Amino acid sequence: MLKIGNRACSLLFRKRKAITTCTIPLDLDPPPSLSDDTVLSDHNSLCLSLVDQLILRGLFPSAQILTRQMISKSRSLSEAVSAVDFVASRGLPLDLNGYGALIQKLVRYGEPRLAEALYLDNIIATGVDPNMCMLNSMVVCFCRLGKIEEARAHFDRIIALDSVPTAAACNAILREFCVQGMVLEAFDYFMGITSLGIRMGLWYYNSLIDRLCSKEYFDEAFEVFDIMRQRGFRATLRQYKSLFYGLSKRGRVIDAELLSGEMESEGFFVDRKMHTYLIYKYGKARMMKMATRVFLKMLKVGCEPDIYTYNTLIDGFWKRGLFDKGWALYNQMVNLKIVPNAVTHHIMICNYCKEGEVDSALTLLDNMVSSNLSSCVQSYTVLISALYKANRLSEAGDLWKNMLDSGILPDHLLFLILMRICPKGKEIQLALVMLQAIAVNGCKCDPLEPLEDLRHNIESLLGEITRKDLKLASIAFGICISALCESGEIDTALLFWDKMITVGAQPLLFTYNSLIKCLCQKGLFEDAESLVCLMQNKGILPDLHTYLILISELCKQGNLDSAFSVLDQMSERGLKPDVAIYDALIGCLGRNKRVFEAEDLFKSMLEAGLDPDEIVFMTMINAYVRSGRLREAGELFDKMVEYSIRPSSYSYTALISGLVKKNMTVEGCHYLDQMIVEGLEPNKVLYTSFIDHFLRVGEFEFALRIVDLMGRNQIESDLITYIVLCSGVCKHITGIRKRWKFVNKTSARARDILFYLLQHRSSAPDPSFLRIPGNCPKEMKSFALKLLEKVKDNEFMPNLYLFNGLISGFCRANMMEEAYNHLDLMQREGISPNQVTFTVLIDGHICRGEIDHAVSVFNQMNAEGCSPDRIACNTLIKGLCRSKRLVDALSLSLALQKRGFFPSKSSYEMLLRNLCVTDMNIEAFRVFEEMISIRCIPNHKTRSWLLYNLCRDGMMGEAQIVYDFLIKKGKSMNKEVERFMVESGYGRGGG
Repeated sequence: MLKIGNRACSLLFRKRKAITTCTIPLDLDPPPSLSDDTVLSDHNSLCLSLVDQLILRGLFPSAQILTRQMISKSRSLSEAVSAVDFVASRGLPLDLNGYGALIQKLVRYGEPRLAEALYLDNIIATGVDPNMCMLNSMVVCFCRLGKIEEARAHFDRIIALDSVPTAAACNAILREFCVQGMVLEAFDYFMGITSLGIRMGLWYYNSLIDRLCSKEYFDEAFEVFDIMRQRGFRATLRQYKSLFYGLSKRGRVIDAELLSGEMESEGFFVDRKMHTYLIYKYGKARMMKMATRVFLKMLKVGCEPDIYTYNTLIDGFWKRGLFDKGWALYNQMVNLKIVPNAVTHHIMICNYCKEGEVDSALTLLDNMVSSNLSSCVQSYTVLISALYKANRLSEAGDLWKNMLDSGILPDHLLFLILMRICPKGKEIQLALVMLQAIAVNGCKCDPLEPLEDLRHNIESLLGEITRKDLKLASIAFGICISALCESGEIDTALLFWDKMITVGAQPLLFTYNSLIKCLCQKGLFEDAESLVCLMQNKGILPDLHTYLILISELCKQGNLDSAFSVLDQMSERGLKPDVAIYDALIGCLGRNKRVFEAEDLFKSMLEAGLDPDEIVFMTMINAYVRSGRLREAGELFDKMVEYSIRPSSYSYTALISGLVKKNMTVEGCHYLDQMIVEGLEPNKVLYTSFIDHFLRVGEFEFALRIVDLMGRNQIESDLITYIVLCSGVCKHITGIRKRWKFVNKTSARARDILFYLLQHRSSAPDPSFLRIPGNCPKEMKSFALKLLEKVKDNEFMPNLYLFNGLISGFCRANMMEEAYNHLDLMQREGISPNQVTFTVLIDGHICRGEIDHAVSVFNQMNAEGCSPDRIACNTLIKGLCRSKRLVDALSLSLALQKRGFFPSKSSYEMLLRNLCVTDMNIEAFRVFEEMISIRCIPNHKTRSWLLYNLCRDGMMGEAQIVYDFLIKKGKSMNKEVERFMVESGYGRGGG
């Protein structure tokens, strides 16, 4: 027998006392009439009397059964408690069924905590297995207490016992899953409950469909929808709209339109808002024919479009470049007496800016102000960006000030645009100006007095904004964090992140994206992935820009496997990659010479229905050019016209320079001629690429003619041009030119055609252009000084690349003193040397036979915190080998491997060859094993030499390993060595 525990008994007693003394009845049911009350009282008295007689006669089981029946049939909680109190006073414990009835009553009448205490003290604590009634009641009980895991455990136990849960238990657990946002769990349990044949109410179908759609689980939502209709429920308008908008947001706009047709067949009316949303989604998907068809359908069924419908359709036409259709629709709207609003003007401003008609857009903005139409921050954002692109920086600044003076509240999108415009390193100052504008225009605060400490200013503004408006604080904190991320101050950005969370401001998506991007740029991909998980837990789903950041940064690191893994995560969420994501992946594949995979990905993009832009076309064309597939590059360039893309000077420059670099100058001239015919002028990028190419292949005189022609055509040189000139002239120094005899020279005819096309608008020679020195190394110092003077005269800041080119030239010319003088000059300019600088100096000392100096420079790299990279290590390994310091070379090779790198093939070849020369055969065999472990096979001469040494010194086991490996790989070796192996009983058929 079960006895009521002390804690549960005291709770019951207090409950009974409260019930009997409370002036307000606690019964859920309405109080009975006087006659009913009398009858009920007599009935209870008779039952209690009967229970008492049964106890006196010792018929305890019968008494317990009668008590359970009294509890079950009691019409209020007070009656049930009174029955329990009566039998307890006579020493009769409740049986399991009695407890079940009592717990059920407690749950029913809103006392789940008392039910839980009774269950834990009298069932669980005593080790008794609860029955089905009790399990079902406890599922409801735990759900009402919000303890979903306990409810789930009891529900699963009912199923495990091959029993069917009650409808109340099913309803309770589904409702609690929905309340706690565990939508997929609710769906899984719903499917299980449905398979048991339990019928659910319409509320549960509505709730599940709504919540599944809000979380973008549309396939599951449709399953619930289909089951609901199979059970005989008629779909509601609310359900149709949930599914319609859910599909549309997911990009499944065709499915959404089909659903709207089904909705109409069920007698529901597709309203103007739904039609407009279809038009918007079709326009966003570049499917303007489908959008127009929906618009015409609206007119046909008598659903009159409003200003929002017209704005949506006009915007879609203009974004696709269909300006005539957009203007026709605009005129139709005006003829129907529909007055254009601020959104219409914003769309027109965007269109004008896109077409380069910035002045027309500015005029339209002025008209908005004069017409008392409230201009929005988005219009200013578009105009400021357009003025910046047109190099009208002062006007962009004036417009920014006018916007603030107009009291318009800036947003984070404008900040991100301005951050691209402002000089590098000024991001924090820009954030301060934005925060001041938010405080004044958004929170109506008085302007704060500026302080010298920018960070203190920012913290004061953030505190003021937080006190006034938490929503604006989210934007303000996000702007501050984005500025810090752009400056590379990730630690400070994370400190502001913590402050943001502490004050209760919710991070927005752009804030997460800024942090994720900065973490990726720092190489902290695991932290970035953790942040993505955190934002998802907060209910903020990553968007396409988030995935673009992850994939782009992984591609920049060359980590294609992880990039494609992120792409798979997108697919699992049902997100389709956009053109920018395809561009990042194709570009990385092209740089890694995996052009066939890039080609397949490009085709997949087209098959997915995405319209490629000029950038992704050029990325694929560059991949073709790098791999030497120039015919395909030209065909793809011509195919751009089919997609209504007019190639820009950028596209022509990329293709022409690629063709010329592959010694297809005649083909490059064909596109150069086409470029000029279309009114596009060759720019400094194209000229610089020509100069770089012809200097590289040793056609020095023709490169100088291009330099001269660049000046006569009044094409301004930039810092990159000077760097190319410096590097090219350095390579022209005597001793380097002999390498060029292996390079295919450009035919005289091709050079003449190219020069003729470039000089089409030449004017008088430019006497001020930098004159290039001759071949004499003594002229290098004078050239370097003139070059630096020219750079400073043009207000360029000499950068690391320019100094590295100069230092490299002096090292090649065996002028190490001048190289170090320019190293000092570089450091005085505030530019720190990098791995390339030190590697050039190491190589310069090695060429002079100064291996100790080279080692000293290598050690200096570590001392200055500039960790030697793979190239620096390989350079020193080769130098040590030339100096016969093989032990040091082996030691450096081992140190390189501990850092996760292996020497290059050429370094291994030199090391192995020198080990063979000095008869260090054990070390040579180990180096051979290292080489084959990274799939690097020694050349014919070196591997024959190694085999000969091993055989000669009786190391036949090692020789057999080398021999077997080479035979397996199909590699040949010296015939005398092979014959020696066979004669010694090894080699083919031996061993």
